[in-house]
Parts: sequence; C-alpha cells; structure tokens
Amino acid sequence: MNVGQTIAEVMKREGVKVLLTYPLNPLTEFAAAADIRPIVVRQERIGVHMADAMGRLSSAEQVGVFCCQAGPGIENAFGAVAQCFSEGVPLVVIPGGSNRSGSFIKPGFNATMNFQHITKHAETINTPDQIVPALRRAFSIAKNGRPGPVLIEVPGDMWNVEVQGDLNYKPTRRCVTAPDPKVVDAAAAALINAKMPLIYAGQGVHYAKAWNELKAVAEILEAPVTTSLEGKSAFPETHPLSLGSGGVAMPRAVAAHVAESDVVFGAGASFTATGFGIRFPTKDKQFIHNTIDPMDIDKNIPTEFPLVGDSKLTLAALHEALKDRLKKPRGLTKAVQARIAEQNKPWWAEWMPRLTSESTPLSPYRVIWDLMH
Repeated sequence: MNVGQTIAEVMKREGVKVLLTYPLNPLTEFAAAADIRPIVVRQERIGVHMADAMGRLSSAEQVGVFCCQAGPGIENAFGAVAQCFSEGVPLVVIPGGSNRSGSFIKPGFNATMNFQHITKHAETINTPDQIVPALRRAFSIAKNGRPGPVLIEVPGDMWNVEVQGDLNYKPTRRCVTAPDPKVVDAAAAALINAKMPLIYAGQGVHYAKAWNELKAVAEILEAPVTTSLEGKSAFPETHPLSLGSGGVAMPRAVAAHVAESDVVFGAGASFTATGFGIRFPTKDKQFIHNTIDPMDIDKNIPTEFPLVGDSKLTLAALHEALKDRLKKPRGLTKAVQARIAEQNKPWWAEWMPRLTSESTPLSPYRVIWDLMH
C-alpha cells in the first residue's frame, strides 16, 4: 500500500465512516476506494464544523476527520479548527502540503507550524514509516484527556510513496480515570453541609454520557442545576430542580443562584473565564471542580475539592458517597422549586410580551416561543 491507501485503511479501522473534504486532496479518492463516504463541502470552515458536530453528537466516541488542499484550503479552515480547540472537540485534520523540498520556503503555508497553537498536536509526514505511528498518535490524542483537534500534514510528494510491510494497526482506545476517593468523600460532606449548593454541568457530562448520574446526584442532594452553553441538555430543563442554561444571557434564577450559592459543584466543566459563559464570583464560596483536564484546576477559580477524572465515574462515586450519608430524603425539592419560580416570576413577566407579541413583522421571539410550545 502507498501512503494514501494506508491513511484510508487506518481511518477505516478507527471506525471512520465519513470523510468531510474540500477539493483537492488525494485522500478523498483513497477514502472512497476504502468504502469511506466522502462528503464534499463548499467551504473548508463548514467541513470542519460538520466534523466537529460528529464528535459532539457521538459524545467524543467518533472522531471527525476533515481533509483539504494545501495553502489557501487549510488556511481557510483555521477559524473552525480554533473553535474545536477552544471548545474541546475531537478532530483529525489531514491537509495536503507542499512537496517536502518546499515545505519551509515562503510564501508557502506550512500548516504544521501555523496550527501549533490551536491543536493538541501537529506534525508532518516526511517518511512512509512515519505514517502509522503518526495516525495512531493523532486518533489517541484527539479523543483522550480533554478532546481536541490534531493535524497531520501530508506533503504533495508523499501520497503515492510505498509503505513497506503489512499494515499492523489496531484502533486506539479511549481512557478514563476516576478522582481521588478521599476528595470525593470530602466533597460530598461539603455539599450536604452547604446552605445553598449549586450544580453547574458542562460539556464533560455529555462526553462521559453521565446524564443519569448527574440527575441522580441532583435528586439525592435536592440541589438546583444549571448548565453551561456546551452542557445544555445535560440535565432536563423540565425537571423541578432545573434552573436552565446560562451564558451571557441567563434566566433570572440562574443569576440569583450563581450569586447566592455557598458551594458550587462543577461537573464536567472547565470554569474557563470567557465573554460567553457564566462568571462565578469567588468570595465566600467553595468550589468542587470535576474536569477531565488537570490544567483546568485553579485556572480561573480557586478549587477546594479537585475531582480530576471522567464525569460518569466521578458522579457515580459522588452519588455513593452522598447515599452513605443521606439515609432518607431531605425534603428540600419543593422549597427549591418554589424559590426558582419566585425568582423567575418577574423575569417571565418582563419577557412574555415579547414571546407572545402579535406585532408585524413577526417577532423572532414569538417564533421560538411557538416552536417550544
């Protein structure tokens, strides 16, 4: 097999069924020959966004793959790859590159060099024996730890170079870790002793498929739950303990609980300070922080109880620790529900005229309201 055929076969063994592509990249034809469906997009950025969606919707079990041409093609994908990097989305990008003899000659665009700061890893394939270990690294790095994009640049004169020997490749596996049991116990005690606990669920709950575990923790603790924008739908918003999702804009009850809570439990959340997310005040608050990435700990908030690990394992362990301490229901759910309703009452009164407006042209708020009901 040559380099192009080897890449396609590795993709197939990794379970890749669809290749997002923008011409011209030889991998498109190699993938089609290997029964991987190419989907040709009309703009590079859109192709990356589609591959991004595959990773998110599969809870990071499926790594999206995108390929495009050298130079302006991969340049045009930069913004979409940067979004995957900032939001922790697994992705493998395989752009074409200049011939090896011209990789560093200006004004040629060297993707490996230029994408270093917006990928977890980037490298160029310069020899045929490099291709298999490079792809193994790519798929493993993309989906393990905090997910993110990896770039493998293939020079133009590498695609048809023969790879010696039989292909020895087994699909990479996703690794999960659990937090320190002692810290889990301490976190459970802090949540039980809190006067106003708050659960803040992030995208990590989706990636870990920890929806049931999150619901179990919220219900045994009888604590209100809000989500980040990436974590939206991790907790059912029809649940009595739901505050809804928050970002720059948020329901009144979310803002009130963020301000008034004394113990905040972030589940599968980075607590990264951005202009688009909830900003948590830190005065007079304790933070319990569950994240897959240890670099998130103490990054933007002081963390008293760091729970580094997979959200499903973390929430399951926390639920057991809470169950050991709480032998009967606490009887708080109705009070929490009443407080949420009271806080949101003036907010709904303020918004209902917009949501039910009969004005013309038709208000977009009315459209959304009608679609939701």
